[in-house]
Amino acid sequence: MTDINHDLLRRAIGLAASAREGGNPPFGSLLVSADGTVLAEERNSSITDADITAHPELKLARWAARELDPATAALTTMYTSCQPCGMCAGAIERSGLGRVVFALSNEQLSTLKLTGGFPGFRQDGPALFDEARIPVEGYYV
Repeated sequence: MTDINHDLLRRAIGLAASAREGGNPPFGSLLVSADGTVLAEERNSSITDADITAHPELKLARWAARELDPATAALTTMYTSCQPCGMCAGAIERSGLGRVVFALSNEQLSTLKLTGGFPGFRQDGPALFDEARIPVEGYYV
């Protein structure tokens, strides 16, 4: 980690503090180009927007997928106050961003929560492979 990485992480932590001051969960992120230019920044707004998906990492991944060509996106780095959750990690992967640098790990975050995490849910499957593969087969070529 370089001093520049630490400075950008501190900026993400500042965005997290701003989110909390605004009544939202304390998470913030920014997206930086290969030359170090901050392209976009976001705060969590899941409470004020009444949207459980309004995580800053997801908002930045969606922005990048709309606004950046794949080659440019691959050279970006997201700096975020906390390791992306599963939902955000999936969006980051699909948006083609090149790298994520985070301050708190999910494990460290869980030690700071007094109430624990979200409840799990049951998943059943796979099932009906021969039928389910028909609309998918050949798409990822």
